[in-house]
Amino acid sequence: MIKICICGGGSLGHVCAGVLASQADVEVNLLTQHPERWGRDIRVTDPAGKVYAGRLSTISHLPAEALRDCRIILLCLPGFAIEQTLAQIRPYVGRAVVGSIVCSTGFFFAAHKVLGPGARLFGFQRVPFIARTAEYGHTANLLGYKQEVAIATEQIDDTEAFRRLVEKLWLTPTRLLGSHYEVSLTNSNPILHTGRLYTMWRDYRDEVYDHRILFYKEWTTEASERLIRMDAEFMRLLDTLPVNKDAIPPLLTYYESHDAESLTRKISSIKAFEGISAPMKQVEGGWVPDFGSRYFTEDFPYGLQHIVRLCHEHQVEAPSMEEVLAWGLSRCE
Repeated sequence: MIKICICGGGSLGHVCAGVLASQADVEVNLLTQHPERWGRDIRVTDPAGKVYAGRLSTISHLPAEALRDCRIILLCLPGFAIEQTLAQIRPYVGRAVVGSIVCSTGFFFAAHKVLGPGARLFGFQRVPFIARTAEYGHTANLLGYKQEVAIATEQIDDTEAFRRLVEKLWLTPTRLLGSHYEVSLTNSNPILHTGRLYTMWRDYRDEVYDHRILFYKEWTTEASERLIRMDAEFMRLLDTLPVNKDAIPPLLTYYESHDAESLTRKISSIKAFEGISAPMKQVEGGWVPDFGSRYFTEDFPYGLQHIVRLCHEHQVEAPSMEEVLAWGLSRCE
C-alpha cells in the first residue's frame, strides 16, 4: 500500500484524487483549506464513460494530519500558493517525495528555497490529464489523457523505479528528464495562454461580447504568429541552459505544424480542447474578459515572468515575451 497526500482541491486535485484512490493499493489523503466541502467518496468520469471511484482516507486542513505516513506529497495548486504551502508542510515532510502536477509556475524554484538542497522532489512537465470539476468535493470529469508525460526528479535514489511508479499511478507512459529546467520551463501555458490572451484583448476597451469565446476552437492566425515569435525567443533561452532541447520541442514541432496557418488549424481542431472557453464572465448584455481568472493571475506572474527573468539573467533578447508580459501584468486584478 502506498500512501499519497494531495495538496489542493482544484480540477487537477479532484481528478488525481479520484484516479489514485480508485487503485486498490493506493491510499489517498487530502490537504485542503475547505475540508467541510469534501465527501469521502470521489468519482471521476472520462470521455468514454469510464468511472474512477475511490474513497479518501483523511481530509484535513492540518498538514500534521494529512501528511502523516505519506510516501508522496503532490501539490495541485496555483502558482501563488506553492511557496506558502511548502512552508506550511515543511515540518511534516520527512522522507516523503514532494512533487507538483504543474511545474511551470515555479515549483522547483520555490522548493529549493523552502525545503533546501536535500529535498526529494519530482514534477510533471505537462499535466497528465485535462481536468474539470463537476461537483466540488465529490465529482469531476477527466476530459482527456496524454499519450505520454515527462517528469524530472531530484535526490531520488532509484529514479527508474520511481518513473515506473508514476507511470502506474497516473495511468500514462512516463519518461525521465535530465534537469528540473526541463519541467520548470515550458512553452505550454506560460506562452500558449499568454500569447493568445494578448492577441484577444490587448486593445480591449470595455466591450461586451455577445458570446463566451472558445479559447482554442476560435483560435486565430494572429495568435499563432505571436506564439511562434514568443517560442523562438524561448528556444534561444534554452540554448543558454543545461537542458536537453529535445525534451522541450518547439511548438510547431509539438503540434505537427509548419507555419501560423497550419498551427491555427491544428490547435482549433483538437477535440479535447474544443469546449474550453476563454476566461470571461457574464454581465448584463453579454460577456467580458475575466482579468481575475487564473489565466491572468497565474500564467503571467508565475509562468511567463519566470521565463522573462531568466532571459534577462542570461542576456537573451525577448521583446515579444516582454511585451506580452508587461500587458498581462497590467491587466491582472
